[in-house]
Amino acid sequence: MKKKSYTNSYGIIGLGRFGMALVECLASAGKEVIAIDKNETQVREARRFTEMALVVDNLDQITLEEAGIQNCKTVVICIGEQIYVSILATMTVLKMGVGHVIAKATSFIHGEALKQLGASVVYPERDMAIRLGKGLMYNSFLDSIALSGNAEVRRIQVSGKLVGTTIQDMNIRRRYGVNIIAVEHDGHTDVNFTAEYRFRDGDVISVVGQIKNLEHFEKDIQ
Repeated sequence: MKKKSYTNSYGIIGLGRFGMALVECLASAGKEVIAIDKNETQVREARRFTEMALVVDNLDQITLEEAGIQNCKTVVICIGEQIYVSILATMTVLKMGVGHVIAKATSFIHGEALKQLGASVVYPERDMAIRLGKGLMYNSFLDSIALSGNAEVRRIQVSGKLVGTTIQDMNIRRRYGVNIIAVEHDGHTDVNFTAEYRFRDGDVISVVGQIKNLEHFEKDIQ
């Protein structure tokens, strides 16, 4: 295996559906991606998106260094079902000094073990289920980004009570404890709007706050 040196690349270890989707997304955005899996079929598929798709049987430090993983600014461990392999791979990548290591977890215990090692943890299936549930509960809900401290940024479709009102009219910050940080309309995003901005049908607002406050806000504007 020929050693590569990509100092700003992303490493994806494990090319199941989650890992392959990450490879496609990052590579399509012009990012350099090192994709690793032991399955030749999956690696061939990944080569549609990146030339640095490698068949790797063992995830030991020497092999990963030959692949150039130590040069990546972010590595995502996309091994879920094989928990022991996931934990060992995460330990190895962290030991190699990669600045940002993200690991996929399939259970709370698995996730806690990965956190103890020092990795950031994602739960793809759980997170997708939560997003779907929110979309079913709140017609206005479009997407969210989780923050620390039980906070989120949510993209919310303007409808119902909001149409025709202003931020000042609704007294949103004081009444709900949330802040609107952006307004999208006709494909344009405005972050310099004033409290006098009047919401229009079709607007999408980005709102940040505690989850309980965001849920109160969404329920109230239906």
